[in-house]
Formats: sequence, structure tokens, C-alpha cells
Amino acid sequence: MVTVCCTDLLQVQSSYIGRFAPSPSGPLHAGSAVAALASYLDAKAHHGGWRVRMEDLDIPRNVPGADRVILQQLKALGMQWDGEVLYQSRRLHRYQQAFDTLLSLNLVYPCGCTRREIADSVLRTQGHFPDGERPYPGTCRSGLPKGRQALSWRLRVAQGQVVFNDRWLGPMTQNVSQMVGDFVLRRADGIWAYQLAVVVDDAEQGVTHVVRGEDLFSSTARQVMLGEMLGLARPEYLHVPLVTDNAGQKLSKQNGAAALDLSDPLGVLTRAWVALGFDPLPVEDVRSFWAAAIPVWVQGLSRANLHGINHRFYDPQ
Repeated sequence: MVTVCCTDLLQVQSSYIGRFAPSPSGPLHAGSAVAALASYLDAKAHHGGWRVRMEDLDIPRNVPGADRVILQQLKALGMQWDGEVLYQSRRLHRYQQAFDTLLSLNLVYPCGCTRREIADSVLRTQGHFPDGERPYPGTCRSGLPKGRQALSWRLRVAQGQVVFNDRWLGPMTQNVSQMVGDFVLRRADGIWAYQLAVVVDDAEQGVTHVVRGEDLFSSTARQVMLGEMLGLARPEYLHVPLVTDNAGQKLSKQNGAAALDLSDPLGVLTRAWVALGFDPLPVEDVRSFWAAAIPVWVQGLSRANLHGINHRFYDPQ
């Protein structure tokens, strides 16, 4: 069983622990600045702790030195994290322990299907990829077909709805078995899947509140389900709108989003603040920005227009 243990949690004045978890596949860009800003603001508004985690499991995508650049960018923006930076690549044994727990409960099984085979199966049966997902048809659920070898390992997903609350979006449900199916915990290349690592890491870092971009919203039900299987406490979630380019695509490192121009850190913060739907603040430097922004965040995100998106519920507490 995974245990939550962090010796310096007692130094934090609040039970709130937030985190920012970038991938070191390149420097931060405008989209990641928005996610970092929202996460940091929420932690400071709660007088809580804020941790940084490098999600560097996908080694082929990592860029040497990108982690140091990201940390320098955060410092330049006035975001100081608590405790040591956690690197997933140094924690492979913890993911193995969690996996072994699930294996002992008969909740994981080997799969010999390729991504192409799964995609073809979805297109044959549904004609499209629902919400961008490729629901696994359960081909290997009862055992590997004859002549097949294990490529990946999947979680045995139960039928029914997963219910959770998003502090911005409101009460949410997802039928993971229908929308996603049995999902991968260890990839064919041997790399631990994001879904497993993030659940284990959030628990061990004592994370109570997850504030992140809306692109990760679809992963939430899977993470809630996995956390419950491992007997871990569920954090609260808040997903903020994404920053898109002129074509409506999410800004990302894969799409060639430009690195932040830190010759003007206040400008970076202001643009991220406005992207969340707030009016610009009458401030002159980074320090005064935080002094002004945190009280506004405390008042509640109803003050933000969120680009006209009508979110149904927000609880600033």
C-alpha cells in the first residue's frame, strides 16, 4: 500500500498543499504560465504550501536542462515552492509498489494489443473517437489471446459512474468503463503511465488541492478511481480554461509554443492573469502583483469572465 509521508508538512501553516507539475520537455510557455499562476494563487489564498514536481517519466521527450530553466522561470515570476523539487524519474520503485498492490488484488492484467489495433476497433464499432478517447474494447481482459505477448499492463475498470466535484465546473460524473475502458498503467516501452504516477505522487506529497489546466479534466475520473483502489485520500480539483492560439489549438510544447519572455516578468504575469478573465491590476512590479492578485483570488473566481465560459459553480473555499 502507498503511504503518505512527508517530513516537512508540519512546517506549513495550513492543511492546504498545492502543486505545479510541469514536464521538462521544454521551457514554460504562456499556457503553462496560466496553470502555474492559478495553482500558486490558490495555494497562497489558502495560506498553504505549494510544491513543484517534475513529471519526467517520458524520458525520450525530456530536454536536457529544461528542468533548471523551468525552476528559473518560476523564480523570476516570484513563485517560490516549498520543500525539495520531486522528480518522478527517481521514484520508479514507488510506482512499482503501487502496481504490485493492484496486482495482488487482481486489478491489473497484461495486454497484447497495439495502439493501431485499438484505434481500428473503436472506429469499426463507433465510427469516431468519443471525446478524443480510444475506449479499450477489453480484448485481453480474460487473458492474452493465443500467440500474443504482453505489451502493456491495464487497470481492470469497474462498471458505473465516477462522481467528483470540480471547484470551478461543479459536480461531475464520468463512466470510465464506457468512455475509456481499462486504461494503461505501464506502457509497452516500460514507462509508468501518467495516471498511476500522478496519483501516487499527489498522495505522497500530501497534495490536498489540484489546480491545473482543463486539458487534464478528462483524466480526473480515472485518477479518482485509481486513488480509491489504492486507499488514498482524494484531493479537491479545480480546472482552469486553456490558452489557445489563433487557430483555437491549445498552446503546448508539442505545438511549438514560444518560451516565456522573462525580460518582462510582470508582463508575463499580467497576460496570464488576463487570460484567466481578470481585469489588469494597477501594479508596477512582480511583488506588488502578488500582493494585489491574491486578495482578488480570495474573493472568488466569479470576478473572472473566463472568456465567456459559463461555469456552473465555484467554491473559493
